[in-house]
Amino acid sequence: MTGSEASPSFRLAYVPGVTPTKWVRIWNERLPDIPLTLVAVPAAEAPALLRAGEADAGFVRLPVDGADLSAIPLYTEQTVVVIPKDHVAAAVEEVSLAELADDIVLHPLDDTLGWDELPGKPAIERPATTADAVELVAAGVGVLAVPQSLARLHHRKDLTYRPLSDAPESRIALSWPEDRTTDLVEDFIGIVRGRTVNSSRGRGTAPAEQPKAKAKRADGRGAGRKAAAGSPAGKNSRGGSGGAKGAKGARGAKGAAGAKRGKPRRRP
Repeated sequence: MTGSEASPSFRLAYVPGVTPTKWVRIWNERLPDIPLTLVAVPAAEAPALLRAGEADAGFVRLPVDGADLSAIPLYTEQTVVVIPKDHVAAAVEEVSLAELADDIVLHPLDDTLGWDELPGKPAIERPATTADAVELVAAGVGVLAVPQSLARLHHRKDLTYRPLSDAPESRIALSWPEDRTTDLVEDFIGIVRGRTVNSSRGRGTAPAEQPKAKAKRADGRGAGRKAAAGSPAGKNSRGGSGGAKGAKGARGAKGAAGAKRGKPRRRP
């Protein structure tokens, strides 16, 4: 694994609809000395950007082709249909694909949904982007099926959206090049997966556990002192008062020695 010193900063790519604010905040709290740079990228271009090394990791939409990119699925988005506020479907809480049979359903070139069969009627031509398709919906040309986050991203006052049942869904994943799983990538994986600072996978593990180890050693010494202080004073393994007996013997020997030194000498 490449050491974190190989990269003084961390570049995080994200596709439209993803809001990485929460994870960026946690990163800044845990690794304040390692700046994190956000790189906005269209969904279709995210895998190529990661392969080119222009980002260390990124939030992408699945599927990601190729075994050279690792991916951790994070969540699945609800698919919605974007409609004008005066559309008949605005009166219901949920719309089915069958109910769009008479509508022109726009299919932008950057569509992120894997359709087996497109619903509704096709437009004369495909809009270049989702943003362009939203403009066409506002102009009354048709309706648009997108992940809910994209409907929120391109929100307009004259448009609304409703959940679309039976439609394919979009999944968001954290992805990075398999051969560049650096320490910083591991740090970010830990943040996304909800690991704590004291997690065994975190780089801050050793400093976090060091005080605990010291406390354990201190407790061990304290326990020894407590046992010595709490045991009956002077008792030996036989139950006798060895300590007191020894002290008495020492005093007796001292007294004997003092008496010997104080004995008067006889004159010749």
